[in-house]
This record gives sequence, structure tokens and C-alpha cells, in this order.
Amino acid sequence: MMLSSDAPLLEVTTLSKQFAVRRRFLEAARRRSSAVLRALESVSFAVRRGETLGVVGESGCGKSTLARCLVRLHEPDGGGIRFDGQDVLTLQGSGLRRYHRRVQMAFQDPYSSLNPRMTVGHALAEAIRFHDLRPPAQTLARVAELLELVGLPTTAAERYPREFSGGQRQRIGIARALAVEPDLLIADEIVSALDVSVQAQIINLLLDLQERLHLTILFIAHDLRVVRHLSHRVAVMYLGSIVEIGETEQLFARPRHPYTAALLAAAPEMDPGRRGTRDAISGELPSPFDIPTGCAFRTRCSRASDRCAAVRPTLAGAGGRMAACHHPLS
Repeated sequence: MMLSSDAPLLEVTTLSKQFAVRRRFLEAARRRSSAVLRALESVSFAVRRGETLGVVGESGCGKSTLARCLVRLHEPDGGGIRFDGQDVLTLQGSGLRRYHRRVQMAFQDPYSSLNPRMTVGHALAEAIRFHDLRPPAQTLARVAELLELVGLPTTAAERYPREFSGGQRQRIGIARALAVEPDLLIADEIVSALDVSVQAQIINLLLDLQERLHLTILFIAHDLRVVRHLSHRVAVMYLGSIVEIGETEQLFARPRHPYTAALLAAAPEMDPGRRGTRDAISGELPSPFDIPTGCAFRTRCSRASDRCAAVRPTLAGAGGRMAACHHPLS
């Protein structure tokens, strides 16, 4: 797909988010009653119109927190978000409502975000009516169009979410997001709970929808194979920060950050004869309550030096390839 050369649709600048978490009784007696979980640390990136940016990383790296900050389910503690030139964090009232129409999110578990007492048709029609996107007489026709768009029969409108499989529910979740005609779809681990064959169907659906609707997609996942198939560029996160970002094939062929290289080495092989021949990432993931000083990955990195412990690296590079590393791979 040819990407637009216009200004980015979404720009995120030094975004940060912390959570105060209450400690258990014994920990509280010994130390303090709460601790700070640093979920996001100075996250910056941009997404172009018509692009799919994949966001990958281990569980707990901040991917879902990032998604929820972008749709303001969480309010960031610092940094900025601009969408189509507007400052998202200052939006209120009708402006925020318009933003929520243009930026939609599909969740890992669509059943939890669907009202079990509503038919699928009712749920889709409700979104259309709330944003006044069609005259009342055209709402049912639009519901049928949405179901067809995601590969479901129009008779699905009369059924309840519990009557569908996981893959079908995910299609319904996507249909509901598309009901308000968004510009940007944030897909948060939407295939992680599905069988491999169903994952492929959903990924192919997203590719088709992007082409037909000119969607911009932020695709969050932990499966590198899925991200590679879908994304134009990939951002790799570690303990709340982006450690590398670049064009997909370049990043997979020649990763610059040691963590990216370790993730790729640890990814499952499709070839049964090669499975289990690669080493996983060494060491354990540090606690987000106690992130190492300097480079957060240094405690698991064979290239770490004294400088890595003292100075936090920032994203740097050329040609669209950036890595936050004092000793990047060549």
C-alpha cells in the first residue's frame, strides 16, 4: 500500500503514565503503604495516514496502557497526544466526543465490551444512533452492511454475543468499532486468544478493511509473526519505553537494539526441525516498580557497560531506523 506523505495522523510525544499500587500488609508494615508502577516512560512516535504501526513487547511492557492513554481511558501524567493537528489531552465535551468517533479501539476480549443483553444488531445500531451517522430509516441497512463488511451473515444481527465463537465475536467487535466510521483503529491484542487459523482470518480481514476503508491502524500484539505480516513499521517496547522503531522488514532483517534481537531469537519457529534451537531472552524481566537505572534492559544485555547503568539512552538513528541503545547492533 502507498502511504501518505502528509503530516502524521497521530503524534505521541514523551508520554508518561504511573499508577500508585497499594502494597500487601506485610510489605506495608516494613516499608510504605503504596508503590509507584511506571507503566509508560517518555514514549514518542508518530503514525502516518493509511499506515499500520505494530507495537510489540513482553507482557507488562506497557502496550495496553499506551492504547488506553490514547483513547483517554487512562489520563497520562505527562507528555502530549496530537491527532490530526489537535491536542487530544485538552479536548472536552463535543470535541472529545468527535475524537472518540474518529479513534476507535478493539479489545482482546470483545465479549467483555459487548452488552450480553443486547443483540448484535442493537449494539451496532446504538453506536450509529449515538453519533447520528445515518437517518433512522437507514440504520438497519447500515447494520447489515457492517456485518457483511466483517464477513458475518446479516442474520447475526438477531443473535446475542454468547451465541458466537471467539473469532466471530472479534469480528463483531471490529464491526462495532467501524460503525462510527473511524480514521484510526487501535487493535489491542485482538488475536492473542484465538487459534492460529482464526488469527490468520482476522489479520486478513484487517488487511482488507484497511485497503477498502483507508484505515490507519495501531496494532498491539506480542506475536512477532503476526505483527510482521500486518505492519508497515514496528515499535518495540520494553518496561514502558520504546527501544526501537523502524520499517518492518528492515527491523526483522537487521535489528539494532539487543532486546529486539533477543525477541526475534526467542520467537517460535514455524519449521518443526528448527524449534528449540534458539536461546530465549536471558534473565528475568525486572519489576516495573523498580526499573533499573540508565538502560532498563542492561540487566539482561550482554553488551551492557558502565555507561548503560549511568545514562538512559534515547531513540537515535537515521533513515527512519531508531534505537535507544548506547551500543547498537551493526
